[in-house]
Amino acid sequence: MSVRVLIVDDSELVREGLRMTLDPAEDMEVVGEAGDGAAGVAEAERLRPDVVLMDVRMPELDGLEATRRIVALDGPPVRVLMLTTFDLDEYLFEALRVGVSGFTVKDTPPDDLLAGIRAVARGDALVEPATTLRLIERVTRSHPPSSPPRLDGLSAEERELLDLIAGGLSDAEIATRLGLDQETVGARVAGVLAKLGARDRVHAVLTACEARLAR
Repeated sequence: MSVRVLIVDDSELVREGLRMTLDPAEDMEVVGEAGDGAAGVAEAERLRPDVVLMDVRMPELDGLEATRRIVALDGPPVRVLMLTTFDLDEYLFEALRVGVSGFTVKDTPPDDLLAGIRAVARGDALVEPATTLRLIERVTRSHPPSSPPRLDGLSAEERELLDLIAGGLSDAEIATRLGLDQETVGARVAGVLAKLGARDRVHAVLTACEARLAR
């Protein structure tokens, strides 16, 4: 099945470039575009894409508020991959809070962008793991939580699994590490996310980093 993608960016040139990258991929379908956050929310509600490529700074409604509204939509989850320059701490901190599922830079190589979209759609790996982990660690240290999360509800095995997720490992890599099949790992990861109240991996990593910071 194709990954259905909505592009939201106020630059027509950027939108065109992203479409040119995605269109040749057999497993990608660009279902729509929007030039500002308000239109992006409306199109996400109408089209129900799998992934939204979201710019941060836009007129009418910025990418942060647009993301907040999109992830709150009823029905199957619409995941947001935020396009950024990785140098805007305040934006990135808030982006984690409002519900982005991953970050990528606008000039990322095409193959990496496609891999990132697939990872967000599947939910079984972080987008650009090394960069994303550094980003989350930096943001949690500069914005420590007022009420650090508690992991008391997790078993020892679940804590071990959370550590592997927080290390940036995909389901396939965790399966190899633990000697399990990938389907079993996927089910266990879903269970950990549910216990944490985390909507996806990036928020599980955020929770783990905040808990470590508290310790």
